[in-house]
Amino acid sequence: MASEMMQAIEIKEFGGPEMLQICERPRPTLSPKKILIKVAYAGVNRPDLLQRKGNYPVPEDANDLPGLEVSGQIIEIGNAVTNWKIGDSVCALCHGGGYAEYVAVDEGHAMAIPEGLDMAHAACLPETYITVWGNLFMRGNLKKAERVLIHGGASGIGTTAVQLARQMGAEIYATAGDDARCRHVEELGARACFNYKSEDFEERLAAETNGEGVDVVLDMVAGGYLEAHIRTLKADGRLVIIAVQGGIKDTLALNSVMRKRLTITGSTLRPQSDAAKSAIIRDMQNHIWDWLEAGHVTPIIQEVFDLKDAAKAHAALEAGQHIGKFVLHVADI
Repeated sequence: MASEMMQAIEIKEFGGPEMLQICERPRPTLSPKKILIKVAYAGVNRPDLLQRKGNYPVPEDANDLPGLEVSGQIIEIGNAVTNWKIGDSVCALCHGGGYAEYVAVDEGHAMAIPEGLDMAHAACLPETYITVWGNLFMRGNLKKAERVLIHGGASGIGTTAVQLARQMGAEIYATAGDDARCRHVEELGARACFNYKSEDFEERLAAETNGEGVDVVLDMVAGGYLEAHIRTLKADGRLVIIAVQGGIKDTLALNSVMRKRLTITGSTLRPQSDAAKSAIIRDMQNHIWDWLEAGHVTPIIQEVFDLKDAAKAHAALEAGQHIGKFVLHVADI
């Protein structure tokens, strides 16, 4: 029987990484359709940083603790749960609360761990792979032989997007913040990766594609890049915005959108309904779980930190010198 109390990481007040502190909280209680997971590992994601800074409001029905994805073992199930049993090993999308020894999640947001994947790598799947699949493939409709530009190619999202796009048969271009990481992104499958700090990605992309551009842009920057993306996209192209690291505002010549018949879309995962998240999860599993089990794609981990060192993980992610993901080790399971 699990203890009624648990160790967790809470945000004492909005601010820097030092605002993440270990605390003791009551173990979550279950509603009928939820499962309780004893957490092995928790993924660290940029929305966690934004929440810590006070720039990512927590929904009223969400857990106030940070953490959007975990791996672990089910130790308790709600009385209406039909898909899982106690003892199942899973990875899961969390509505907050992942930085803790235990977390309660909707049964539709848990996934069986792909065969051959360990708990640390499984914790990298839910938030990151769901975000990429739901945006690049479901909203952006990237198809075989199309061209795609992926910003932040060395990030957790970027390394995931490059691998999945490669497996889909797309022609991939990407950006990253230094030459070494650009070369790593090319090793993952990008035809070319551009150092955005030392070269103009729009000029390089035009040269690489003979001025034809790309079919899809996966954009984490937004502000400051909008016009360049409109120029870069081919007719019937799709711009998919998943983050606004460059700012939330920009200007746009709408005649270009009409003339080229462009689609501008985007999404954030956390505010969506439980049913919508479950639908994305099912679609993703149907398409890519075989790729994971065959080793064709895999999460890339830069470093694993202990749960108590969550502040160090946040500082490392903010430093921006990583390739792939940071993960918190919570318990051996």
